[in-house]
Amino acid sequence: MRVLVVTAVPVERDAVTRAFGGTPETVALPGTELHRLGAFDVLAGGAGPAAAAAATAFALASASAQYGLVVSAGIGGAFTPLTPLGSLVVASDIVAADLGADTPDGFLPVTALGFGRDRFAPPPALVRAVAAAAGAAPGPVLTVSTVTGTAERAGSLLAAHPGALAEAMEGSGVAEAAARTEVPVLELRAVSNAVGPRDRDAWRIGDALAALTEAFGKTAPVLEGWNRHDDRHRS
Repeated sequence: MRVLVVTAVPVERDAVTRAFGGTPETVALPGTELHRLGAFDVLAGGAGPAAAAAATAFALASASAQYGLVVSAGIGGAFTPLTPLGSLVVASDIVAADLGADTPDGFLPVTALGFGRDRFAPPPALVRAVAAAAGAAPGPVLTVSTVTGTAERAGSLLAAHPGALAEAMEGSGVAEAAARTEVPVLELRAVSNAVGPRDRDAWRIGDALAALTEAFGKTAPVLEGWNRHDDRHRS
């Protein structure tokens, strides 16, 4: 069984593969390609939950590999000061934060509407192991289709999801595809910016990409070992 890692864009994919060393083998998929190194297949599936879900589903349906774990990975914004720039976050819950309906009484998640799901739970034992290996903070990571750009929106998200550590755009899409094939999912993010008003001068994308490479260098043995020894059935 292999580990599938799904990023949004090629620069994130390359940051992950640098952790494994060597030159990756490329495997063509519809609209993208896998970069294969050791036990890991890494692809840039596109930005947003829909693109991420489609790319993940294509990879999981591919006859070229069988997967025991899917990881949504990349950079993201954080609800600082809980998670400072350059730090790492591993999702205890992957939350589709803006999938639902506005009502006069406030936002209703899709689950409250009686269909779909708005929350996915990675294996707790794996979350703990990855957090310990990478020095990452465990906590909820929100998936949004529109990146937060105001303090008011950041406050609303935190009010709706107390304890959320970060936001990104792909986690729930990756998790949805993985869930439909009953493959466990994980989300690992390196913090490049604060959630709130967009201040490009304050972003630390290079530092976050370097942190992402370092994180996979530290966690690769954990991910491989968990996958190999079927620890996904542990609580």
